[in-house]
Amino acid sequence: MKTLPLGRTDIQVSTIIAGMMRIAGDTDEQIRNLYDTARQAGINFFDHADLYGFNHPGGGYHHCERRFAQALQLTSSQREEIILQTKTGILVNPSGYDQSYEHIVGSAEESLKALDTDYLDVLMLHRPDALVEPEEVARAFDHLRASGKVKAFGVSNHTARQIDLLKTAVTQPIVANQVQLSITHAPIITQGLSTNIAGHDDSIARDGGALLDYCRINKITLQAWSPFQKGISDGVFLGSSDFQELNTELDRLADVYQVDPMAIAVAWITRHPAGIQVVLGSTKPQRILDAAKGSDVELTRSDWYTLYKAAGHNLP
Repeated sequence: MKTLPLGRTDIQVSTIIAGMMRIAGDTDEQIRNLYDTARQAGINFFDHADLYGFNHPGGGYHHCERRFAQALQLTSSQREEIILQTKTGILVNPSGYDQSYEHIVGSAEESLKALDTDYLDVLMLHRPDALVEPEEVARAFDHLRASGKVKAFGVSNHTARQIDLLKTAVTQPIVANQVQLSITHAPIITQGLSTNIAGHDDSIARDGGALLDYCRINKITLQAWSPFQKGISDGVFLGSSDFQELNTELDRLADVYQVDPMAIAVAWITRHPAGIQVVLGSTKPQRILDAAKGSDVELTRSDWYTLYKAAGHNLP
Protein backbone atom coordinates (compact mmCIF):
# COMPACT_ATOMS: atom_id res chain seq x y z
CA MET A 1 0.00 0.00 0.00
CA LYS A 2 1.45 3.34 -1.04
CA THR A 3 1.36 6.30 1.30
CA LEU A 4 1.52 10.04 0.79
CA PRO A 5 1.75 13.17 2.95
CA LEU A 6 -1.61 14.67 3.88
CA GLY A 7 -1.62 18.18 2.45
CA ARG A 8 1.31 20.20 3.75
CA THR A 9 1.56 18.08 6.92
CA ASP A 10 4.07 15.37 7.72
CA ILE A 11 1.21 12.92 8.37
CA GLN A 12 1.71 9.86 6.15
CA VAL A 13 -1.60 8.41 5.01
CA SER A 14 -2.56 5.40 2.91
CA THR A 15 -3.70 6.15 -0.62
CA ILE A 16 -6.83 4.13 0.16
CA ILE A 17 -9.38 5.30 2.75
CA ALA A 18 -11.89 3.01 4.41
CA GLY A 19 -15.24 4.82 4.45
CA MET A 20 -17.47 4.02 7.42
CA MET A 21 -20.75 5.42 6.07
CA ARG A 22 -22.51 2.05 5.77
CA ILE A 23 -21.68 0.29 9.05
CA ALA A 24 -24.81 1.48 10.91
CA GLY A 25 -26.53 -1.91 10.83
CA ASP A 26 -23.44 -4.11 11.07
CA THR A 27 -22.65 -6.28 14.07
CA ASP A 28 -19.56 -5.78 16.20
CA GLU A 29 -18.00 -8.82 14.56
CA GLN A 30 -18.67 -7.49 11.06
CA ILE A 31 -17.15 -4.12 11.91
CA ARG A 32 -14.10 -5.75 13.46
CA ASN A 33 -13.66 -7.94 10.40
CA LEU A 34 -13.94 -4.92 8.10
CA TYR A 35 -11.41 -3.00 10.18
CA ASP A 36 -8.96 -5.90 10.40
CA THR A 37 -9.20 -6.47 6.65
CA ALA A 38 -8.54 -2.80 5.94
CA ARG A 39 -5.50 -2.82 8.20
CA GLN A 40 -4.30 -6.04 6.57
CA ALA A 41 -4.51 -4.27 3.20
CA GLY A 42 -2.33 -1.46 4.53
CA ILE A 43 -5.10 1.10 5.10
CA ASN A 44 -4.49 3.43 8.04
CA PHE A 45 -7.18 6.01 7.24
CA PHE A 46 -10.83 5.74 8.35
CA ASP A 47 -13.46 8.23 7.22
CA HIS A 48 -16.58 9.21 9.18
CA ALA A 49 -19.17 11.99 9.36
CA ASP A 50 -21.55 13.09 12.08
CA LEU A 51 -24.37 12.46 9.59
CA TYR A 52 -23.56 8.80 8.92
CA GLY A 53 -26.21 6.53 10.43
CA PHE A 54 -28.70 9.30 11.23
CA ASN A 55 -31.56 7.51 9.44
CA HIS A 56 -30.82 4.07 10.87
CA PRO A 57 -33.51 2.77 13.28
CA GLY A 58 -32.36 3.79 16.73
CA GLY A 59 -29.46 5.67 15.22
CA GLY A 60 -29.27 9.42 14.88
CA TYR A 61 -26.30 11.72 14.48
CA HIS A 62 -22.88 10.19 15.21
CA HIS A 63 -24.34 6.67 15.07
CA CYS A 64 -21.69 5.16 12.78
CA GLU A 65 -18.96 6.82 14.84
CA ARG A 66 -20.36 5.19 17.98
CA ARG A 67 -20.68 1.79 16.33
CA PHE A 68 -17.06 2.00 15.15
CA ALA A 69 -15.78 2.72 18.66
CA GLN A 70 -18.09 0.22 20.40
CA ALA A 71 -17.11 -2.61 18.08
CA LEU A 72 -13.36 -2.01 18.03
CA GLN A 73 -12.51 -0.87 21.56
CA LEU A 74 -9.12 0.34 20.34
CA THR A 75 -6.25 0.62 22.79
CA SER A 76 -4.27 3.86 22.96
CA SER A 77 -1.46 2.37 20.88
CA GLN A 78 -3.90 1.04 18.28
CA ARG A 79 -5.58 4.45 18.07
CA GLU A 80 -2.24 6.13 17.43
CA GLU A 81 -1.60 3.85 14.45
CA ILE A 82 -4.59 5.11 12.45
CA ILE A 83 -5.98 8.36 11.07
CA LEU A 84 -9.55 9.22 12.07
CA GLN A 85 -11.33 11.76 9.91
CA THR A 86 -14.87 13.01 10.39
CA LYS A 87 -17.08 15.66 8.82
CA THR A 88 -19.71 18.12 9.98
CA GLY A 89 -22.07 20.79 8.68
CA ILE A 90 -25.03 18.97 7.10
CA LEU A 91 -28.41 19.31 8.82
CA VAL A 92 -31.49 17.11 8.43
CA ASN A 93 -35.08 17.66 9.55
CA PRO A 94 -35.13 20.41 8.41
CA SER A 95 -32.48 20.15 5.73
CA GLY A 96 -29.74 22.73 5.51
CA TYR A 97 -26.17 23.50 6.49
CA ASP A 98 -24.53 25.02 9.55
CA GLN A 99 -20.90 26.10 9.72
CA SER A 100 -21.28 28.38 12.72
CA TYR A 101 -18.73 28.32 15.52
CA GLU A 102 -21.21 26.66 17.86
CA HIS A 103 -22.17 23.91 15.45
CA ILE A 104 -18.64 23.05 14.35
CA VAL A 105 -17.28 22.91 17.89
CA GLY A 106 -20.34 21.11 19.29
CA SER A 107 -20.29 18.49 16.54
CA ALA A 108 -16.55 17.90 16.91
CA GLU A 109 -16.95 17.36 20.64
CA GLU A 110 -19.78 14.89 20.06
CA SER A 111 -17.62 13.06 17.51
CA LEU A 112 -14.84 12.78 20.09
CA LYS A 113 -17.27 11.17 22.52
CA ALA A 114 -18.80 8.88 19.90
CA LEU A 115 -15.41 7.73 18.62
CA ASP A 116 -14.10 7.42 22.19
CA THR A 117 -10.93 9.33 21.38
CA ASP A 118 -9.12 12.37 22.76
CA TYR A 119 -8.45 13.87 19.34
CA LEU A 120 -9.54 13.85 15.72
CA ASP A 121 -6.81 13.69 13.11
CA VAL A 122 -8.91 15.55 10.55
CA LEU A 123 -12.16 17.50 10.77
CA MET A 124 -13.88 18.47 7.51
CA LEU A 125 -16.67 20.83 6.54
CA HIS A 126 -18.95 18.33 4.80
CA ARG A 127 -20.51 20.56 2.13
CA PRO A 128 -20.45 24.29 1.38
CA ASP A 129 -22.76 26.44 3.49
CA ALA A 130 -24.27 29.34 1.51
CA LEU A 131 -24.53 31.27 4.79
CA VAL A 132 -20.94 30.59 5.84
CA GLU A 133 -19.07 33.29 7.71
CA PRO A 134 -15.34 32.55 7.36
CA GLU A 135 -14.61 34.27 10.66
CA GLU A 136 -16.87 31.78 12.47
CA VAL A 137 -15.10 28.84 10.83
CA ALA A 138 -11.72 30.34 11.68
CA ARG A 139 -12.69 30.79 15.32
CA ALA A 140 -13.91 27.19 15.54
CA PHE A 141 -10.83 25.74 13.86
CA ASP A 142 -8.47 27.80 16.03
CA HIS A 143 -10.25 26.73 19.21
CA LEU A 144 -10.24 23.05 18.29
CA ARG A 145 -6.57 23.15 17.28
CA ALA A 146 -5.44 25.07 20.36
CA SER A 147 -7.33 22.71 22.68
CA GLY A 148 -5.70 19.68 21.04
CA LYS A 149 -9.03 18.24 19.97
CA VAL A 150 -8.33 18.37 16.21
CA LYS A 151 -4.96 18.07 14.51
CA ALA A 152 -5.85 19.15 10.97
CA PHE A 153 -8.75 20.54 8.95
CA GLY A 154 -10.25 20.01 5.53
CA VAL A 155 -13.33 20.49 3.41
CA SER A 156 -15.52 18.27 1.29
CA ASN A 157 -17.25 19.07 -2.01
CA HIS A 158 -15.83 22.62 -2.06
CA THR A 159 -14.76 24.55 -5.14
CA ALA A 160 -11.48 26.43 -5.38
CA ARG A 161 -13.16 29.78 -4.84
CA GLN A 162 -15.12 28.49 -1.84
CA ILE A 163 -11.82 27.43 -0.27
CA ASP A 164 -10.38 30.87 -1.07
CA LEU A 165 -13.36 32.47 0.65
CA LEU A 166 -12.69 30.45 3.81
CA LYS A 167 -9.02 31.41 3.64
CA THR A 168 -9.89 35.11 3.93
CA ALA A 169 -10.20 34.37 7.65
CA VAL A 170 -9.15 30.76 8.27
CA THR A 171 -5.45 30.49 9.07
CA GLN A 172 -5.38 26.77 9.88
CA PRO A 173 -4.14 24.97 6.75
CA ILE A 174 -6.80 23.25 4.61
CA VAL A 175 -5.14 19.87 4.13
CA ALA A 176 -7.75 17.94 2.12
CA ASN A 177 -10.85 18.26 -0.05
CA GLN A 178 -13.09 15.22 -0.52
CA VAL A 179 -14.94 15.26 -3.85
CA GLN A 180 -16.75 12.83 -6.12
CA LEU A 181 -14.43 11.29 -8.71
CA SER A 182 -14.42 8.15 -10.83
CA ILE A 183 -13.37 7.26 -14.37
CA THR A 184 -16.86 8.10 -15.60
CA HIS A 185 -17.58 11.03 -13.24
CA ALA A 186 -14.47 13.15 -13.69
CA PRO A 187 -15.36 16.79 -14.46
CA ILE A 188 -12.38 18.06 -12.45
CA ILE A 189 -10.19 16.28 -15.02
CA THR A 190 -12.21 16.34 -18.25
CA GLN A 191 -12.74 20.09 -18.37
CA GLY A 192 -9.01 20.73 -18.32
CA LEU A 193 -8.43 18.42 -21.29
CA SER A 194 -11.31 19.75 -23.39
CA THR A 195 -11.13 23.42 -22.48
CA ASN A 196 -12.19 25.85 -25.19
CA ILE A 197 -13.50 23.10 -27.48
CA ALA A 198 -17.08 23.97 -28.37
CA GLY A 199 -19.66 21.22 -28.79
CA HIS A 200 -18.36 18.84 -26.14
CA ASP A 201 -19.98 18.45 -22.74
CA ASP A 202 -16.54 17.87 -21.25
CA SER A 203 -15.55 21.42 -22.22
CA ILE A 204 -18.36 23.15 -20.31
CA ALA A 205 -16.85 25.50 -17.74
CA ARG A 206 -18.06 24.26 -14.37
CA ASP A 207 -17.00 25.69 -11.04
CA GLY A 208 -15.02 22.59 -10.19
CA GLY A 209 -13.01 22.66 -13.39
CA ALA A 210 -10.04 24.46 -11.86
CA LEU A 211 -10.16 22.49 -8.62
CA LEU A 212 -7.64 19.80 -9.52
CA ASP A 213 -4.87 22.24 -10.42
CA TYR A 214 -5.80 24.52 -7.52
CA CYS A 215 -5.36 21.67 -5.03
CA ARG A 216 -2.04 20.67 -6.56
CA ILE A 217 -0.75 24.24 -6.39
CA ASN A 218 -1.90 24.69 -2.80
CA LYS A 219 -0.84 21.25 -1.53
CA ILE A 220 -4.39 20.18 -0.70
CA THR A 221 -4.90 16.41 -0.87
CA LEU A 222 -7.92 15.38 -2.93
CA GLN A 223 -9.97 12.43 -1.70
CA ALA A 224 -12.20 10.67 -4.24
CA TRP A 225 -15.57 9.42 -3.01
CA SER A 226 -17.80 7.05 -5.06
CA PRO A 227 -14.83 5.85 -7.17
CA PHE A 228 -17.01 3.28 -9.02
CA GLN A 229 -20.12 5.40 -9.53
CA LYS A 230 -21.35 6.17 -13.07
CA GLY A 231 -22.50 9.67 -12.25
CA ILE A 232 -24.39 11.38 -9.49
CA SER A 233 -26.78 8.60 -8.39
CA ASP A 234 -27.27 6.05 -11.17
CA GLY A 235 -25.29 3.06 -9.96
CA VAL A 236 -21.80 1.76 -10.63
CA PHE A 237 -20.09 1.42 -14.00
CA LEU A 238 -18.46 -1.91 -13.15
CA GLY A 239 -20.28 -4.57 -15.17
CA SER A 240 -22.78 -2.02 -16.50
CA SER A 241 -24.08 -2.37 -20.06
CA ASP A 242 -23.94 1.42 -20.26
CA PHE A 243 -20.13 1.21 -20.29
CA GLN A 244 -19.32 -1.92 -22.28
CA GLU A 245 -16.16 -0.50 -23.86
CA LEU A 246 -14.86 0.66 -20.48
CA ASN A 247 -15.55 -2.69 -18.83
CA THR A 248 -13.84 -4.53 -21.68
CA GLU A 249 -10.76 -2.39 -21.12
CA LEU A 250 -10.95 -2.79 -17.33
CA ASP A 251 -11.12 -6.57 -17.75
CA ARG A 252 -8.19 -6.54 -20.19
CA LEU A 253 -5.98 -4.54 -17.85
CA ALA A 254 -7.09 -6.62 -14.88
CA ASP A 255 -5.65 -9.64 -16.70
CA VAL A 256 -2.46 -7.77 -17.52
CA TYR A 257 -1.86 -6.67 -13.93
CA GLN A 258 -3.38 -9.79 -12.33
CA VAL A 259 -5.88 -7.88 -10.18
CA ASP A 260 -9.64 -7.36 -10.01
CA PRO A 261 -11.17 -4.76 -12.37
CA MET A 262 -12.01 -2.70 -9.26
CA ALA A 263 -8.29 -2.34 -8.63
CA ILE A 264 -7.79 -0.94 -12.13
CA ALA A 265 -10.56 1.61 -11.51
CA VAL A 266 -8.79 2.61 -8.30
CA ALA A 267 -5.40 2.70 -10.03
CA TRP A 268 -6.78 5.11 -12.64
CA ILE A 269 -7.36 7.62 -9.82
CA THR A 270 -4.17 6.97 -7.83
CA ARG A 271 -2.08 7.16 -11.04
CA HIS A 272 -2.75 10.88 -11.25
CA PRO A 273 0.27 12.90 -10.04
CA ALA A 274 -1.97 15.03 -7.80
CA GLY A 275 -1.70 12.25 -5.22
CA ILE A 276 -5.40 11.48 -4.79
CA GLN A 277 -6.72 9.23 -2.04
CA VAL A 278 -9.59 6.86 -2.87
CA VAL A 279 -12.47 6.39 -0.44
CA LEU A 280 -13.85 2.83 -0.46
CA GLY A 281 -17.37 2.67 0.95
CA SER A 282 -17.89 -1.09 0.80
CA THR A 283 -18.53 -3.11 3.96
CA LYS A 284 -17.52 -6.36 2.25
CA PRO A 285 -13.97 -7.30 3.29
CA GLN A 286 -13.11 -9.09 0.05
CA ARG A 287 -14.04 -6.03 -1.98
CA ILE A 288 -11.78 -3.93 0.21
CA LEU A 289 -8.88 -6.33 -0.40
CA ASP A 290 -9.53 -6.49 -4.15
CA ALA A 291 -9.94 -2.74 -4.63
CA ALA A 292 -7.04 -1.75 -2.36
CA LYS A 293 -4.59 -3.60 -4.61
CA GLY A 294 -5.07 -0.75 -7.07
CA SER A 295 -2.80 1.36 -4.88
CA ASP A 296 0.17 -0.68 -6.05
CA VAL A 297 -0.77 -0.87 -9.73
CA GLU A 298 1.32 1.47 -11.90
CA LEU A 299 -0.75 2.18 -14.99
CA THR A 300 1.15 3.46 -17.99
CA ARG A 301 0.18 6.72 -19.68
CA SER A 302 -1.27 4.64 -22.50
CA ASP A 303 -3.35 2.60 -20.04
CA TRP A 304 -4.65 5.75 -18.34
CA TYR A 305 -5.69 7.54 -21.51
CA THR A 306 -7.18 4.39 -23.02
CA LEU A 307 -9.44 4.05 -19.98
CA TYR A 308 -10.27 7.75 -20.19
CA LYS A 309 -11.44 7.39 -23.80
CA ALA A 310 -13.24 4.10 -23.11
CA ALA A 311 -15.29 5.90 -20.46
CA GLY A 312 -16.65 8.15 -23.21
CA HIS A 313 -14.67 11.29 -22.49
CA ASN A 314 -13.49 13.60 -25.22
CA LEU A 315 -9.74 13.45 -25.91
CA PRO A 316 -8.75 16.19 -28.39
